[in-house]
Amino acid sequence: MNVLIEDTYAEAFEGLYFRVLVTSSDRWTLVRAAEDATATPSIVIGRIEGGIERWVPRKETPDGRLGVILQFWSSIDEKKPLDETVVRFYKEFSYRIRQDILVKPFTAVFDACPDPIGKIDTLELIGHCGDGYEWIEEQHGRKMIIVPIMVPDFKIERFIGYGRGVMGGNFWYMCRTKKAVLEAGRKALKAISNVEGAITPFDICSAGSKPETRFPQIGPTTNHPYCSSLKAKIGSESKVPEGVRYIPEIVINGLTLKAVKEAIKAGAEAASSVNGVVRISAGNYGGKLGKYRIFLKELLL
Repeated sequence: MNVLIEDTYAEAFEGLYFRVLVTSSDRWTLVRAAEDATATPSIVIGRIEGGIERWVPRKETPDGRLGVILQFWSSIDEKKPLDETVVRFYKEFSYRIRQDILVKPFTAVFDACPDPIGKIDTLELIGHCGDGYEWIEEQHGRKMIIVPIMVPDFKIERFIGYGRGVMGGNFWYMCRTKKAVLEAGRKALKAISNVEGAITPFDICSAGSKPETRFPQIGPTTNHPYCSSLKAKIGSESKVPEGVRYIPEIVINGLTLKAVKEAIKAGAEAASSVNGVVRISAGNYGGKLGKYRIFLKELLL
């Protein structure tokens, strides 16, 4: 590896996830459903975030149709009962299913949680979209809710598991050129897509943030020491290395700490192969965000 690996760590924290398999009769519909459902908002504004884990061939889906595995994530407030977090998380998750997947023709949703710590009943906030006319059938060895809609019919597995995983793993790849930002980012995302259990909820992210802010009504604001356009204005407070003009971030959530580490390694190594990438670093906040510290030099040297 010809780039400098900074002696630092990515700080990550625990979160809850739903992992579902969405199927459809055609690729165009499936892509639209996956992209719409995993778009913003995100946990930085108190909502939930999602991402595409991988595309699934027909031979691997319960109903023999094209599929995609999606993850949806919620932060955990350790000061509150977990059940309270689950209730809020389920409500937000139901919006994504109802507004972005149910409305797409010929879609179905199956549980894909590998290690659930609990399950939600999708009848309450999703199945009842059938206005009481919905019914339950055993299909593909699963208990499915059939929701009658005008283009018949949406199907969702009745009980969907949620698990505890790791959020906020990340790395920064510092670039000299605009071309390197996009080329390295795309290579990194492709490499990460091969890591089972990992997602990148923001893909190539141009706006790394910091926990403290002068504008709490906004939430996290710009990580100003790493903004190259502020280097001359803030002087010695700037932490932008000489010759670096762009510092993109790739954020990673994963079902396990192992998956997050593998994704950071795969993504950073892929980004480092691109001309114009000169350093690899990561975002950390002195333990303010979470208990996991993923040291770059342990992964990349």
